[in-house]
Amino acid sequence: MSVNKYKYNLGNALVLILIIEAIFWVFAIASYRYLTINVEEFRFEREYVLYGLIFIPIAILLYFYSTHWKNKTLVKYADEKLLPYVYTGISSFKSITKFILLRLGLAFIVIAMANPQYGENEKLVESKGIDIMIAIDVSNSMLAEDLQKNYNRLKIAKLSIEKLFDKLHGDRVGIVVFAGDAYKQVPITPDYHVAKMFLKNISTGMISAQGTNIGLAIEKCVSSFNMEDGSNKAIIIYSDGEDHEEEGINAAKEAAKKGIKVYTIGMGTKTGVPIPLYKNGIKVGNKKDKEGNTVLTKLNEPYLIDISESGSGSYTRANGLNVGIEGIVEQLNAIEKTTMSQEKYTGYDDQFQPYLLIGILLLLIDFFITDKRNKLTDKFNLFKNHG
Repeated sequence: MSVNKYKYNLGNALVLILIIEAIFWVFAIASYRYLTINVEEFRFEREYVLYGLIFIPIAILLYFYSTHWKNKTLVKYADEKLLPYVYTGISSFKSITKFILLRLGLAFIVIAMANPQYGENEKLVESKGIDIMIAIDVSNSMLAEDLQKNYNRLKIAKLSIEKLFDKLHGDRVGIVVFAGDAYKQVPITPDYHVAKMFLKNISTGMISAQGTNIGLAIEKCVSSFNMEDGSNKAIIIYSDGEDHEEEGINAAKEAAKKGIKVYTIGMGTKTGVPIPLYKNGIKVGNKKDKEGNTVLTKLNEPYLIDISESGSGSYTRANGLNVGIEGIVEQLNAIEKTTMSQEKYTGYDDQFQPYLLIGILLLLIDFFITDKRNKLTDKFNLFKNHG
């Protein structure tokens, strides 16, 4: 019995693979040229992935190298008389079929990963929301650390506002800082990233005029809105409420008459605590009055409640690091949204699914086929070895 029965027929395999390669590349290039010329909307989302097809010729070389090595090893170490007892032989037909299935399967997977697309369509995306102005108290009393150790009132307020921005979708925001005076820090913008960037730089040293003029802060927020655009509006005030002017209630009523809701968030506790003094970032003591007595600050909750009620909003009191922003977000979401912007963009329909399915099926078939000989494959004379 000839040992050739147990060897791979590399000559016939080479011819068949070259034929398959020629058919594949002619069909692939012709299809690509036809689609790019005649289908205006055709494209590959990740065209660079197609360079992965270059590895197919490398796989072919590896296949022939490995089969040639197996043939040499068989001749070198196998005894022809013992082969029928220790080795059933291989089928060149099944071996080359397995490789072709693997080669085509990988090619279809690469094409699927490149994601062919066609069916261009224009889509209109609407952004809906409300306008929100946030007023932040930057008076020295906001340096008190009565809510959480190592966290002053202002720092907790800023952390809360960051979380608020993360929970908003489609709304426009702006920031006003206030103490004895009020300034617009960030005009109304849909860009939360920009608002966060300015938020980080807010400090108690921004306004020299001390005090807590909430009324002026509300007026500054109202003037920041475009009252002609038809969008619903809200003001959120972060403060300890130590306002000795008490103009905030009237300002909140005026805002409510214009359809602007006013929400207040109480920053602090009802127990009087000292106001730290810092020099070059180092605490050097506590604030004292002219007589040398330590100045104490505490939350003026009734005043903040009156402002929110006058402004048709609600009041929330901070508790440690928890400012209760979730409840305010729910109320903001309940306000009717208006269209802020409309953007048109071109969309493409993904068509990778059939290529991925074909690729997976080919690889599965390859997985379940073995290259062992059987009576059926012996009938394919084209792949028989002679010698």
